[in-house]
Amino acid sequence: MKPSDLRARYWRIVFFFGRVTAAFIWWEIVLRRLGLGRFAARTRAERGRRTAVRFRALAVSMGGLMIKVGQFLSARLDVLPPEITRELSGLQDEVPPEDLAAVRAVAESELVLPLGEHFAWFDETPLAAASLGQVHRARLRPADAAEQGFADVVVKVQRPHIQQVIEVDLAALRRVGGWLERYRPIRDRADVRALLEEFATTTLQEVDYLAEGANAETFAANFADDPRVGVPRVVWELSGRRVLTLQDVSAIKLGDHDAITAAGIDRAEVARVLADTFLQQIFTDGFFHADPHPGNLFVTPRPDAAPGEPGWTLTFIDFGMVGYVPDDLRAGLRDLLIAAGLRDGARMVGGLKRLDVLLPTADLASIEAATEQVFERFGGLRMDELQKIDPEELVRFGLQFRELLLELPFQVPENLLLLGRSMGILSGICTGVDPEFDIWGTVTPYATQLLEEERQNLPQTVLTEAMALGRLALVLPRRADRVLTLAERGQLTVATPTLSAQVRRLERSVARANGVLVFAALLVAGAVLTASDPGVGRLLMGLSVLPLAWALGSGLRRGP
Repeated sequence: MKPSDLRARYWRIVFFFGRVTAAFIWWEIVLRRLGLGRFAARTRAERGRRTAVRFRALAVSMGGLMIKVGQFLSARLDVLPPEITRELSGLQDEVPPEDLAAVRAVAESELVLPLGEHFAWFDETPLAAASLGQVHRARLRPADAAEQGFADVVVKVQRPHIQQVIEVDLAALRRVGGWLERYRPIRDRADVRALLEEFATTTLQEVDYLAEGANAETFAANFADDPRVGVPRVVWELSGRRVLTLQDVSAIKLGDHDAITAAGIDRAEVARVLADTFLQQIFTDGFFHADPHPGNLFVTPRPDAAPGEPGWTLTFIDFGMVGYVPDDLRAGLRDLLIAAGLRDGARMVGGLKRLDVLLPTADLASIEAATEQVFERFGGLRMDELQKIDPEELVRFGLQFRELLLELPFQVPENLLLLGRSMGILSGICTGVDPEFDIWGTVTPYATQLLEEERQNLPQTVLTEAMALGRLALVLPRRADRVLTLAERGQLTVATPTLSAQVRRLERSVARANGVLVFAALLVAGAVLTASDPGVGRLLMGLSVLPLAWALGSGLRRGP
């Protein structure tokens, strides 16, 4: 690929996101500061749709990581408005295919021999085109088919020059990430740099097809005893770093809701099984499919299923992006799940602390109180019931916990980024498959099971806690002596971060109000003097921009 083409690609991505960022600042920050928030809100849906249309066109024409970004956003039905997700949903299927000659050259280079010597038949028309590669149907030669136990396969081949494209796209996204880090509310609550590096790591892993094959086998082993879950088998003899040959498991795509219903399959049951599988992946296996968008999931009818067996299978494909849940992270997540199942606000706060999600200045008592009220009011409601909640009720809740919501004392640790992305996609998919999806009905039984396991391990837990208390007893006298010594010297200080933050917010609010008043005074004086002294009048009106810009800028500098 020519260096000039790569440079043009880089700047095209940067300019697109620069335009989106500038529009966000103007509509959602500047106009709100000027008291025009209602006007901005009235046009928000149409502006979002137009932005999604432009991004979709950009992603389709460029491919690469832009497709993956769009696929992630299209699955966030639980967060993004429908006008955006609808526009981006087509990215699952409309990635343009690569030229066949280029694909054949990559495959034959990796497998050494011509394709005709490896396969009895190779379909020149791609079955699917993805952001990093494309898939062709093929048929094994009779001897290989007898050995494998199946003849129909799909051959996944990387796009030419994909490594160069990934490097350029990541460089452009890192530049955009640098802009986001300048906005303090984002910087304080998400490590944008870590998120991008995690995305880079998982993307580079996706272009190693040998690792993807190994991931598929690990996933299959974890669900070997679950007849509800299917995984394609790998043909290792016809696979390499840039080519992967798999059993053909094509069936009804999970996003084709009408086809699922037409096959006589209960969509509510499909959503429940999907949620169940991810609970196992996270809390039991510690190994999860990190790219569960609808294009990577099939519902496979089983008309020949034996009595007592499920009449369909949830089939996972594309294991290029996977994640791992270490023991310490799993323990914190178990606390959150048990807290959600029991609707226990105190335990929920404890789980958040264990995961290092709360900022040091977080008001734990307020968070616990808010969590308890959320459980009391919204616990047990289905997705469709949650969507019908009176907005005025949400406003009243927001006013009650206004300070907590203004501070938003949460951060996203690096080890939760990939898992959070996957769970966000999963939530959107379950809601799409079954609008009445009952998350509580899925979480509560699993939380009860985890709690029972916890009770069975209680003796070991008590022993561990006793040892921790013993260690604390040994160091406590020394710490107490140090505190008393500091108090006698008059050097003991007490930090009050919440109070200090509130005072600083008040100071900034007063400063912004003064800036706006000076702006208004200069603007009005300039307008009055323009009639008698145009030069001075225009000068004052021009100078009025300075205090306005300062007031807007101070509003962006949120901090403790």
